[in-house]
Amino acid sequence: MQVGTPYGRDPTPTTVGAVDSHTARRLDVRRFQDPPSPASDMDKRERLEAYLESHDLDSVWFARPNSFAWLTGGNSVVDRESDHGVAAVGYDGDGLTVVTDTIEADRIVAEELPDLDADAVSVERFPWYASSLADAVADFVGTDERAAADIDIPGFESVDPTPLRQPLTERDRERYRELGAQTAAAVESVCRELQTGDTEHEAASALRIALSARGIEAPVVLVGGSERVQQYRHYTPTEAELGDYALVSVTAERAGLHASCTRTVAFDPPAWLASRHEAAARVEATALAATQAAAGNGDSGAESVGTAGDVFAAIQDAYDAVGYEGEWERHHQGGAAGFAGREWIATPGHGAPVDTPMAYAWNPTVQGAKSEDTALVTEDDIEVLTAMDRWPTTTVSAVDHDLELERHAILELEE
Repeated sequence: MQVGTPYGRDPTPTTVGAVDSHTARRLDVRRFQDPPSPASDMDKRERLEAYLESHDLDSVWFARPNSFAWLTGGNSVVDRESDHGVAAVGYDGDGLTVVTDTIEADRIVAEELPDLDADAVSVERFPWYASSLADAVADFVGTDERAAADIDIPGFESVDPTPLRQPLTERDRERYRELGAQTAAAVESVCRELQTGDTEHEAASALRIALSARGIEAPVVLVGGSERVQQYRHYTPTEAELGDYALVSVTAERAGLHASCTRTVAFDPPAWLASRHEAAARVEATALAATQAAAGNGDSGAESVGTAGDVFAAIQDAYDAVGYEGEWERHHQGGAAGFAGREWIATPGHGAPVDTPMAYAWNPTVQGAKSEDTALVTEDDIEVLTAMDRWPTTTVSAVDHDLELERHAILELEE
């Protein structure tokens, strides 16, 4: 095994339900950036067509930001406390339609539809004071068609977009590489400046600033000093000082994609830290090897696709092998990544299929230590997307798999 390194649409104008036709009008998209590759485009279209057929639907709609981004490449978020964005995108077997209000329509058209061909999508807008987004979508679809949505719309069925977003398309993978590299650069730049007297809050703030400066959101930022990381697996930042060492964990998001990584920075590390860190890294390497094997592409020679439960069983065995039996019960171990921090989290017996090409973020912990990166697993490669240029590394071996993987080591800084 090698170790790594448009939709068509009838252009006839329509209006949104009962909204005044002088106010609600169709906007033809006339500009776009970075047109998608045909393979990427057809892949998503085929998935949507198959979904409509298998569920006997006329259209399917996505208003949650991660799935809106999956289909359009754009950002529909204005209010981060809302469970949906300011626009919904729907597919009806012929093409895509975006529904949004008069406040957002011009901006959405100009800036937030980079993946959509100008001649292949239409935008329906409704007066901001006349309706909610859900009602506007319902009005546009009408009562004679069967539809599904990822938000609550009366008369619509519910759709779980997670399976539709897997595996990753070629364009998704290209974007992921960019996100991973820039996330890694941001995290490393902050970690190298940390000092033992810094508070967890100060370090977390610096991480958010470094990511934001690169156009990256940070839905998860965890920073734990040496005392708290031995007590808690989710070390939400406090006013505590970092002390002898610190764990830094982030989940970063841009264009819907999520990249996670954890790094260890030490000033006066305890004697046991290196061995626990290596144990967690070996479990992570095992999880990645088992992921590739479960997909039918790894060293096991499997002919059928395995499940998240298969990978989890390998993780359990790995904990036993490195001397930490039952440690998996103290924290979740991660799973598939993509247009969510985790598309699914593995558990014992979990039946989710393991797909490739797909991103995975496994995050095993041993008390006071953690190993985590986001890796792209393909047929013949395991490519760590959040690898860092100047970070020290160490090579670890997977348990019961023919894999040696370069993993991040502990960065030791002067006090």
